[in-house]
Amino acid sequence: MKDRSRTNVELIEEISVLKQRIQKLEQSESVRKQTEEALRESEERFRALSENAPDIIYTMNLLGAITYVNPSWKRILGHDEEEIWGRYFIDFAREEDRRAYRRLFKSIRDEKKTINNYMGVMLTKDGKERIFNMNSAFSRDSEGCILGIVGSMKDVTEMRDMEKKLNQAQKMESIGTLAGGIAHDFNNLLMGIQGYASLMLLDLDPSHPHYERLKHIEEQVASGADLTKQLLGFARGGRYEVKPTAMNDIIKKTSSMFGRTKKEISIHRKYLKDLWTTEVDQGQMEQVFMNLYVNAWQAMPGGGEIYIETENVLLDDERVLPYAVKPGKYVKISITDTGMGMDEKTRDRIFDPFFSTKAMGRGAGLGLATVYGIIKGHGGMINVYSETGHGTTFTIYLPASEKEVVMEKAVDEAVLRGTETILLVDDEKMILDVSKEMLESLGYRIYVAGSGQEAIAVYREKRNDIDLVILDMIMPGISGGETFDRLREINPEIRVLLSSGYSINGHAQQILDRGCNGFLQKPFQLEKLSRKVREMLD
Repeated sequence: MKDRSRTNVELIEEISVLKQRIQKLEQSESVRKQTEEALRESEERFRALSENAPDIIYTMNLLGAITYVNPSWKRILGHDEEEIWGRYFIDFAREEDRRAYRRLFKSIRDEKKTINNYMGVMLTKDGKERIFNMNSAFSRDSEGCILGIVGSMKDVTEMRDMEKKLNQAQKMESIGTLAGGIAHDFNNLLMGIQGYASLMLLDLDPSHPHYERLKHIEEQVASGADLTKQLLGFARGGRYEVKPTAMNDIIKKTSSMFGRTKKEISIHRKYLKDLWTTEVDQGQMEQVFMNLYVNAWQAMPGGGEIYIETENVLLDDERVLPYAVKPGKYVKISITDTGMGMDEKTRDRIFDPFFSTKAMGRGAGLGLATVYGIIKGHGGMINVYSETGHGTTFTIYLPASEKEVVMEKAVDEAVLRGTETILLVDDEKMILDVSKEMLESLGYRIYVAGSGQEAIAVYREKRNDIDLVILDMIMPGISGGETFDRLREINPEIRVLLSSGYSINGHAQQILDRGCNGFLQKPFQLEKLSRKVREMLD
């Protein structure tokens, strides 16, 4: 009886132990299920985040083969999943980048490094390049064992393009400031040479042996002035005589002139009939188009086609942001050639001053830099699209104007004389001396002033005698603009002819807009000076 009761106790204890074990198993199973559920939810959250992420997310095994990509890969790079899985990451990179990517992969796998903000390039399905900000690190399982590599790539192609355009604009502005100063000083030197040549020609009979030599000197001065015009083209604010203009007329004139000299080039024109008016310096715009035509001709040594088209467009904030111009109405001009095109490296430098693809000594490299500067100086923008072997398209956007077109007047080549009194203001003694002689040779009585302060003092004393003021714009102390304003305070009806070899920040146009009567760019010939003075006085 005693033995049997002990056996029952043992059975009860065994049953109790079994119940405890069953409870532990049940608890363990519950934990397992909870763990599996948590893991499933975590995977679903990761997948949901990954599937909807704007950036590319991918995983690779320790051999470098891709094991997962989110939908952004296809959206950005264009490859389908079956084209990606199992292939190596470097298969989608440029040949020149693959060694660097292998080195990065090895540092993650073997040295447990994390890669942050690496700027790299990947190729789209159709072979185009996209720039990415890349981040990657190794991934582990719940036990801490390394499974592979997880990474993300943020597409920054457009942002980098925008930064490049802004850097280009800043670089051109800095170079333009320097170029403008050089052009101003150089034009003053040319003014002295031109002035004395004009005075000597005035006293010589055309049969004199020195007459032709002096005419050749004038031609050389004109060549020098053309060079400074190119410098002024990309100098900041180098616009002068800005007028409401019909851009179709300028394009017709320049393309016809160019077409007559280059018979091997066929020019096709498509003009919008009701093209909006633009406010431009006509001479500089002619320079822009002639430079672009010459550039196209040089890209087609065996002949080819040039296509020119004009249209009206509305540009929004997003479109103009990289170019730092205002949104609104623009006149769009496209010039396309069928030439040899350009590679990316050439395209990136095409607007740089002194950059040329021609051999040393075969070109100054100022043509397209001048084009860029002139368009920027007019508040517009220009871009280029080109591929090697597939031609080039330059696209120009100029702000539209509500003003009516100003028709050009016929120019009289004769030397015009007068007897009025003129106040001549310039801080350069050489310019004062030669300009005084030129004006006196035309019959005028001249007062001179070597600064803005002196000009104001002379005008206060002689205002009843003075019929016209010829005012230099760039002077130390009181500038030409401030001198003009002070003279206007003395006499609101004063007549002022502004003269300069350079316009800083568009100040010439600002002074003209404030009521200044005209502008004369140095260096000027006697005939041009005589006509401009009579235009002001009559």
